[in-house]
Amino acid sequence: MSTQANKQSALKKITRGLTVGSVITGSTFLHGPPVLALGLTKLFKKSRAVDQTNIQITNSWLNVNNWLIDHVLPHLEWDITIDEALDLSMQGRYLMTCNHQSWVDTTVNQYFGLTRMPLTRFFTKWELIFIPFVGQAFKILGFPMMKRHTKDQIQKNPELKTRDLEEARQACEQLLSQPFTLLNYLEGTRFTPEKHDQQGSPYQHLLKPKAGGLALALNILGDKIDALVDMTIVYPDGIPGYGDFWLGDVSKIAVNLRKIELPDWVLGGDYEDDEVYRKRFQDWVDQLWTEKDQLITEMKAKYSNSST
Repeated sequence: MSTQANKQSALKKITRGLTVGSVITGSTFLHGPPVLALGLTKLFKKSRAVDQTNIQITNSWLNVNNWLIDHVLPHLEWDITIDEALDLSMQGRYLMTCNHQSWVDTTVNQYFGLTRMPLTRFFTKWELIFIPFVGQAFKILGFPMMKRHTKDQIQKNPELKTRDLEEARQACEQLLSQPFTLLNYLEGTRFTPEKHDQQGSPYQHLLKPKAGGLALALNILGDKIDALVDMTIVYPDGIPGYGDFWLGDVSKIAVNLRKIELPDWVLGGDYEDDEVYRKRFQDWVDQLWTEKDQLITEMKAKYSNSST
């Protein structure tokens, strides 16, 4: 590529970055204050109308982000596959699992889900409540916020374990007053080759899954959801950073959604205190992860073959 072409490419990237940054910042300041203001009214009286209005405002904010993706990142190609058995609805109630590689994963989920599924929430750390705007918005919008205690803290004060479970139960049950999508990244952290090697993960493309969070959500919500949905995200060009995505350095994103059938024995078990059930549940999740690992291999092969 010539020096002139390099300069033009760099200029386009700078212009794109300034455009995206300006629009997202402006949109956040436009949509954020009304969510926070309406949220304050819930201190005095819970209102379903307020909750629905806040969701509409949040979806409007997400719609701005999606507009940027469609119009400022015009060369981004999407390959979205949805299981025929999966009948998605904006009025549905879904638990969702997903592999986790980048901060871009959440943007992909929001892009896909905005017109297909209810607003996606995910488990967050209670400490995020202290982040201005973001933490308060999570709380107002009904994101389950968890106070995570270490094993040493629980050993010194066993009541903390019961308290954590009860807070999780209350947070999940609050979602039942409306349609919802509750996302759980089973790996617990973003995939990197270093983490993969440190774990000695038996999967080629995934870290080891942490089954406890899914078991808890299914115990609380399992008989009230419409489906357990597994989302798989593949970046054929390599795992991008958040800046890479918005600067237009990502050319393809592949997304696969499949419905996971729940065995009868899954619901109603005691993951914390029943060792037999816990082992059976972990084996079931390991099998799901083995299938997911194979799916990622097939998705990657598709693009590898198309580029040769």
